[in-house]
Amino acid sequence: MRPELNRAPRLSGKSCLVTGAGQGIGRSIVNAFLADGAAVVATDRDVTLLDDLRAHENVSIALMDVTDVAAVNAVALANPGIDVLVNCAGWVASGTILDAAEEDLSRSFAINVQSMANTIRAFLPAMLDRQDGAIINIASVVSAGKAAPNRFAYATSKAAVVGLTKSVACDFIGKGIRCNCISPGTVESPSLEQRMRALGDLETARAAFIARQPMGRLGTTDEIASVAVLLASDEARFMTGSDIVIDGGMSL
Repeated sequence: MRPELNRAPRLSGKSCLVTGAGQGIGRSIVNAFLADGAAVVATDRDVTLLDDLRAHENVSIALMDVTDVAAVNAVALANPGIDVLVNCAGWVASGTILDAAEEDLSRSFAINVQSMANTIRAFLPAMLDRQDGAIINIASVVSAGKAAPNRFAYATSKAAVVGLTKSVACDFIGKGIRCNCISPGTVESPSLEQRMRALGDLETARAAFIARQPMGRLGTTDEIASVAVLLASDEARFMTGSDIVIDGGMSL
């Protein structure tokens, strides 16, 4: 759980949209943004995962498949005042280059990279009109700087997220737009547990994932969300094009 805030909310007055908000890092970012005073549009392709948020007065729910350009544009049209866009939806494909099917690579790019291009294209024009906006992309430490076994398609696509982030930051640096990314290490989440269970022995798989973390534990979704709050806030107005690695020393 996040510690009790003993300061003024950092995101008061900001309207933020989060993709992949149904669970894991996306849900923790929604919770952290709300705790820091933001109004949040929580999106997911499965809106049933967002049902428990419907009663919150500062949350709007939107069905959105980030790979569907028409759906993304419709949500952007309905929410023209978004100050902070968080691209969190993603997919992890397993396998080496010899194991991965062509579909694995194309799906990884569609969900992990093209989806971010879709949302940025949709929400950026209104940000440019206001000369103000923050974009936060969830990349991975398994990308441009470090590989991991059996993550060919995933690492390739997440490396592209880092490049996408820096390109958007560079192109709009003088127009009030900031674009940064977060590269987590191994984080405890429903997605990770699903992958561990798929290996057949949950505890053995968990021990293997923990073993590659020098701190001796998995990260938490709340720890990633805390970094997202910083990047969304005015405290980070001098930051753009940054790739913040939060991986428990995995990449050292």
